[in-house]
Amino acid sequence: MKRLLVVLFALPLALGALAARAQLTIEITEGVDNPTPIAVVPFAWQGPGVAPEDMAAVIDGDFARSGLFAPVDRADMLGRPSSEQEVFYRDWRAIDTDYLLIGRASVSEGQMRVEYELFNVLRQTRVLRGGHLGPASEARMLAHRVADDVYEHIRGIRGAFATRLLYVSVTRVPGGKDYFRLTLADSDGARPIVLLESREPILSPTWSPDGREIAYVSFESSRPAIYRQELATGRREQLTSFKGLNGSPAWSPDGNTLAMVLSKDGSPDIYLMDLASKRLTRVTTHYAIDTEPTWMPDGRSLLFTSDRGGKPQIYRYDLRSRNVERVTFEGTYNARARIAQDGRNMVVVHQQDDRFHIALHDLKTGRLYVLTSTELDESPSIAPNGSMVLYATKHSGRGILAAVSVEGGFKFRLPAREGDVREPAWSPYMTR
Repeated sequence: MKRLLVVLFALPLALGALAARAQLTIEITEGVDNPTPIAVVPFAWQGPGVAPEDMAAVIDGDFARSGLFAPVDRADMLGRPSSEQEVFYRDWRAIDTDYLLIGRASVSEGQMRVEYELFNVLRQTRVLRGGHLGPASEARMLAHRVADDVYEHIRGIRGAFATRLLYVSVTRVPGGKDYFRLTLADSDGARPIVLLESREPILSPTWSPDGREIAYVSFESSRPAIYRQELATGRREQLTSFKGLNGSPAWSPDGNTLAMVLSKDGSPDIYLMDLASKRLTRVTTHYAIDTEPTWMPDGRSLLFTSDRGGKPQIYRYDLRSRNVERVTFEGTYNARARIAQDGRNMVVVHQQDDRFHIALHDLKTGRLYVLTSTELDESPSIAPNGSMVLYATKHSGRGILAAVSVEGGFKFRLPAREGDVREPAWSPYMTR
């Protein structure tokens, strides 16, 4: 008998056991040369009792996970300033710190206010000051936003710490049916929430462009079907129930259309569904397998995987001219394309020496760069700022998530505490 559990955001306490199983941990496996030293002083708490979250520890973790910063150990700090008047630059020069971040947090009527100041130690000046306000229950997300601000100031590109991850975790049951859980977590794997649990497979989670909805494939009705779900309410809608394949949903940049793969008319082809009318438009009509659509950021064309040339490669379909052109030529296998918001960098699953790796393909130059060195890498997803690629792989016989910088120089793993994890999807920037 199939078991299906739909979980709403309003019921976090009932999910403690489920969330713990889906918790991800971060293991940095490869660093970069000369990361920027930064000291994040524990934020002063200006409220009753103890602070609901160690804001500085969250920010420290974000900086370390970016690979571009080297957070200073608290034990090495010679002071704990919380205001500019308490900052003595000599203390921070003595431990070779380039930047110093201090802050204060307070709460009133359930709302938390976080204020911060960033100092350039070498120049002995304050270079950034700001703050964020939000529910006290969202203290971690407020800390991620502070980290985003600092990252953007120093690196010159927007941070992506205050984003979310979707992934599917699988708990094996010897002699029985596995448990599949669609899970939502912060970008560092913290605060996992199980959105859907089933004894049947869950595949291909994807985000709406505003981050308020998701779509995915579920086999709960004994055959694959595409669903959409509102995150705030948990409300679900089944979009397809055709015979055969129903898969690979992908939201258009304007949020009005969902690309998908259907085999209802024969071989698997790409279709577009207008989400208001549910009207379907067939895009490809080839006898080969056309699958894994993804939208270019301008919404004018689609990338997809097809074996119409004999082996899986990436093709582009122009929605106006209806022309199809092949994009990838290097290697005998390129699949599961995902495009960065700049419209230039594309990541794919690339076969090399009988192993499957994640590779970066520059659409402007046509050059391809292999980013990973593990053997069974799949399902790449790009951070909204284009700096990191999240993907699924194998480690010590288990399915885990891993990440690599687009330059390939920094890597970390996110294994689950229990079971396997797969099918990651990095959110867009979240609307507040």
